[in-house]
Amino acid sequence: MKQVEADLALIETAAHEAGAIALSFFGHDPEVWWKNGGESPVSAADFAANKVLEDTLRKARPDYGWLSEESEDDLARLGCDHVFVVDPIDGTRGFLKGRRNWAVSVAVVYRGRPVAGVLVAPALGEVFSAHANGPAIKNGVPVVATQKDALNDNDVVDICLPASLNRQFASEFIGRIRPADHIPSLAYRLAMVADGRLDATLVRQDSHDWDLAAADIILERAGARLCDEKGQPLRYNRESVSQGVLFAANETLVATLLRHFGAGHQT
Repeated sequence: MKQVEADLALIETAAHEAGAIALSFFGHDPEVWWKNGGESPVSAADFAANKVLEDTLRKARPDYGWLSEESEDDLARLGCDHVFVVDPIDGTRGFLKGRRNWAVSVAVVYRGRPVAGVLVAPALGEVFSAHANGPAIKNGVPVVATQKDALNDNDVVDICLPASLNRQFASEFIGRIRPADHIPSLAYRLAMVADGRLDATLVRQDSHDWDLAAADIILERAGARLCDEKGQPLRYNRESVSQGVLFAANETLVATLLRHFGAGHQT
C-alpha cells in the first residue's frame, strides 16, 4: 500500500474513534472553558477527542509533526516533512448548541500541502475523505463540485459567506449571489462545496490550518480549489497557522469571484 493510502486509512480510523468519543458528549452539556480572551469555547469533548487522535496518530507515526487546535503548538513540526493537522471538533459552538453539522477534521500535510484528509461528522452519519492519488469520497461514493461559473448574467450561485465579505462585491454581482445559511463548522462548509450542495464558500480572515487542511485536499480531489485573494493555494505547516480571506469553488467560479471581489464597499 502506498504511503499516502496507508496514511489515509490511519487517519480515517482515528477520526472515527474520535468522532465516537465526541458523540458520547453530544447533547449532554459537557464542561466548557473559554480561550482566546474569552472569545472561543472549548469543551471536555474537544479535549477527549484530541487525546484519542494524538495518542493514536503519534504512536503510529512518531516521526510526523503535530498541529492541533487543542494541543500546545510544538514548533518542532516545522522540521518535519509530514505533519498531522487536526481539529478534534470543528464547529464547537454549534456542537454545544446541539447543531449536528460539526466534524472531526484530520489531515496529513507533506511539505506544506495536504495529501490526505478526513472529515467525520458522526451526528450526521457522514464521512468525507480524499488522498492525493484518488477521488473525493463521501460515504463510499465519489463526489464532485458543481461546475457553475457565474459568467452569464443570469447565473445565480449558492455561496456561504459572511455579510462583511458579501459587501465587498459590486452591487450588480451581489444580485447573482444566493447566500446560504451559516454553518458553524468551517470544514463542513467547505465539504458542502466538494459534494455540490454549495457552489462556493468564502472564508473571512484568521481561519486556521486545522480548520482547512483536510477540507482542502477533499475539495481538490472533487474538482474544486481553495485559494487566497491572489488565487494561490494555501501553504500549511508554517510558523503562523492563520490564513487570510479565502475562496473555495470550482476553478472557473473562483476566477470569477476573484475578479469581482473588492469592488464593493469594504467594512
